[in-house]
Amino acid sequence: MNEILEKRVLSEGVKDIIVSSPVIARKRKAGQFIILRVHERGERIPLTIVGSDPEAGTLRLIFQEVGKSTMQLGELEVGDSILDIAGPLGKPTHIENFGRVLCVGGGIGVAPVLPIAAAMKEAGNEVISIIGARNKELLILEDDMKAVSDRLIVTTDDGSYGKHGFVTDAISMLVEEGLTFEQSVSIGPVIMMKFTSALAKKNNIPMMVSLNSIMVDGTGMCGGCRVSVDGKSEFVCVDGPEFDGWLVDFDQLMKRQAAYLEQERRSSEEYHRCKLDAQVENLEKQS
Repeated sequence: MNEILEKRVLSEGVKDIIVSSPVIARKRKAGQFIILRVHERGERIPLTIVGSDPEAGTLRLIFQEVGKSTMQLGELEVGDSILDIAGPLGKPTHIENFGRVLCVGGGIGVAPVLPIAAAMKEAGNEVISIIGARNKELLILEDDMKAVSDRLIVTTDDGSYGKHGFVTDAISMLVEEGLTFEQSVSIGPVIMMKFTSALAKKNNIPMMVSLNSIMVDGTGMCGGCRVSVDGKSEFVCVDGPEFDGWLVDFDQLMKRQAAYLEQERRSSEEYHRCKLDAQVENLEKQS
């Protein structure tokens, strides 16, 4: 169970794996996530389910190596197994034929946007998508997004590919074209979701945002993913992960997200140091 069947690198530090998980593959819906542990002493990692094949019994997971646990996950190869995977968790995305839908993904956020865009397209919507990254090398899933979109706009901060600018610039361009949207979704860095939501509200575009990046435990017990929505406390893992972007207190969210940055930095540095020490020790034994 939970065997890694395929693995590829999408960009620097971003891995794409296909994992055997028949039960979850049959039940998952767009917007839901899983919690996994790489090994018995590993921490719980929440990851959006990017796709599934119910017949093959497989899940597609995409993740960025930003800390010790995701680095350990990234070191697993085809044939290795993940200790345990729990899911599907979270409330599924509300999917219906809205009409015209805007899907916006920034950086690694393109991965969780992909299954939502695919589900919206399957429901009969006209899907216009915008994906962005700092530069061409960091852009992911362009072909996948193109396959589920009626129109795809690519932006890069430095202008190395696609349109020069941010995803908000592309949204403004579409509004200036006279396009209207009955629904939209934005997933990416919190600061990006803050500005896309503000722009959507200004132009009367309903917007969902996914706040999965702040989750810790994934069961509603730790309280680490508490967020203020319309002045009320919600838990991303059990009440979300998607919320009305017009109503989220993004400033508070950014403060909460930064709470563990120092611990994450130290953990990553110690992990790299231990790996380096182990490599040196092996070389000394061989010499």
